[in-house]
Amino acid sequence: MIPETRLKALQTEYDELKEKVIDPSLMSDQRSFKKLSRHFNEINAILTTYYRLKSIEQEIIDNKDMIHNESDEELVLMAKEELEEKEKEHSLVGEELKDLLAPKDPNDDKNAIVEIRAGTGGEEAALFVSDLYRMYTRFAEINKWKIEIITSNPTGLGGFKEIIFLLTGDNVYGKMRFESGVHRVQRIPDTEANGRIHTSAISVAVLPEAEDIDVQIEENDLRIDVYRSSGNGGQSVNTTDSAVRITHIPSGIVVTCQDEKSQHKNKAKALTILKSRLLDAEISKQEAEISQSRKSQVGTGDRSAKIRTYNFPQSRITDHRINLTSYRLSGILDGELDEFIDALKIAYKNERLGQS
Repeated sequence: MIPETRLKALQTEYDELKEKVIDPSLMSDQRSFKKLSRHFNEINAILTTYYRLKSIEQEIIDNKDMIHNESDEELVLMAKEELEEKEKEHSLVGEELKDLLAPKDPNDDKNAIVEIRAGTGGEEAALFVSDLYRMYTRFAEINKWKIEIITSNPTGLGGFKEIIFLLTGDNVYGKMRFESGVHRVQRIPDTEANGRIHTSAISVAVLPEAEDIDVQIEENDLRIDVYRSSGNGGQSVNTTDSAVRITHIPSGIVVTCQDEKSQHKNKAKALTILKSRLLDAEISKQEAEISQSRKSQVGTGDRSAKIRTYNFPQSRITDHRINLTSYRLSGILDGELDEFIDALKIAYKNERLGQS
C-alpha cells in the first residue's frame, strides 16, 4: 500500500505533469517530451492501479457485510461467490501495484547495443553467434523493435567471429540486459563425422545506448586511426582508408568499425559503441560501490560467468542463474524468449526489492 504522504505527492505531481504534457511549446524538444510523457504514464499507472485496489477493497467489505447481515440465502450465496473472486483480484492487483512501485533502473527505457563474440569452439562457436543473432532478430520483430547492424566480422561458413548491432524501441535494455554473459552450446557439428557432441561458448554483452547527456568525451582523450577495410582472407573491400579504430586513452577501450564504405559513418558508429561501453563501465562501477555482497546475480553481473546452456540433442535450454529449464529449444531460438525474460525480470525485481 502507498503511504498517505507519498500518495498526495504522486497526485500533485500527476496534476502538474498533466498540464505539461499538453503544452505545445514542449513538443519541440522531442527527447524531453518523450521523457516527460513516460514519467507521466508511470505515475498514472501507479495511481490508477492504487485506486482500483481501493475500489476492490471496498467491494470486499461490502460483500462481507452482506454475508453477515443479509437474510436472503440466495443473496448471501452470490456475495460469497463475488467475495472469492474479489479476493483473488485483490491479490493480483496488489502484486501489480507492488511491481509498479518497485525501484526502477533509469536505463531500462534506453535502446541497447548488443555485442556477440565467438569464444571457444572455433567455427562451431562462430556459427552459434549467427544462431543467437537470428534469435535476437526474431525477438526484436516480436517486440516491434528496429535492428541495425553496427559492425560484423563474418566467417566463410556463414558464422560470425563478432557481430554488434543496435536495437531501438520500447524498454529494450530493460528486457535485453539479462542476456549478458557466456552462452554455451552442446551439439553435433555438421563437420563431425563420428557424431560426437561438441561444446562451444560465445559471449554476449548488452549495453544501454548512451546519450550525449550520459557520457562526455573529450577530443583530446581519443586517438583515431584509419585504415583500409578487409574481408575474409584479407581481400580488400574497398580501395580507400574507410575503416576506423578509436582508442579512448583514459580507459584503454578500443573500438573498430569497417562495415560502411564511408569513413565518416564508420567513425560515428564507433563513437556510438564507445559511449555505450563507457556508460556501461560507469554503471558497473556504481553497482560495485553500492555493495559487493549484494552484487546482482540476475542483472548485468559478471559477464565472464556462464549464464545459459543450449543442449541440442535433448532440445533443452537451461538458465543457470535461476535454475530454469525448458525443452522448447527450437521455439526459443526462433525468438520466443519471454519465458526466460519474464522469469529473470521477476527474480531481478525481487532482488531489487530486497536491496531497497
